[in-house]
Amino acid sequence: MPDLSTLTIFAAAAVVLTATPGPDMLLIASRSVSQGRTAGFLTYGGIALGTYCHALAAGLGLSQLFLAVPAAYDIVRWAGCAYLLYLAWKTLRSGESGFSPSSGLARLSRARIFVEGLATNLLNPKMVLFVLALFPQFMRPEAGSMVVQALILATILNGVGLVVNGAVVLLSDRIRTRLGKGGSWQWLPRYLLATVFAGLACRLALGGRN
Repeated sequence: MPDLSTLTIFAAAAVVLTATPGPDMLLIASRSVSQGRTAGFLTYGGIALGTYCHALAAGLGLSQLFLAVPAAYDIVRWAGCAYLLYLAWKTLRSGESGFSPSSGLARLSRARIFVEGLATNLLNPKMVLFVLALFPQFMRPEAGSMVVQALILATILNGVGLVVNGAVVLLSDRIRTRLGKGGSWQWLPRYLLATVFAGLACRLALGGRN
């Protein structure tokens, strides 16, 4: 197990990383505005599970596949793009207000929201490279199992992320409540969420490895 000083430094780095707005935070915020705090927390839960999966792969050395086989990166990248564009299309096809209790967005099951958060994380090859670049700096073979160390670091990252993104969820849900009082804004959640999905797809398609 990593020593306390190593974990403290990693926790400080995790605070900086999670507090910096990025794709995950944007997705969580848009879900919360569209479907409320439960959807926001479920989306974060899926993303957090995806982080554990990436950490496990890094601990087992599986993430090295992306460095050894460049085509593997592109396969995951384009699969992620296709999936995100599909989600954008499905969101637009719902055709109803995100604020309405009977809306197509609101009818999404909790399991589906969770799985979509997990899938968007797993199909993001940049997350693999992020974990591969960051975690080894805080892992040492002499400190014990590399898998255990990776999972401990993922737990710290997810714990910090829960605090930061939890605040984002609550703030976004408050915005949702305010917007829901004005009928002129009823179209906003659906288009916002679809735009986020499409934007993330474009980011993956155009971003390359950097």
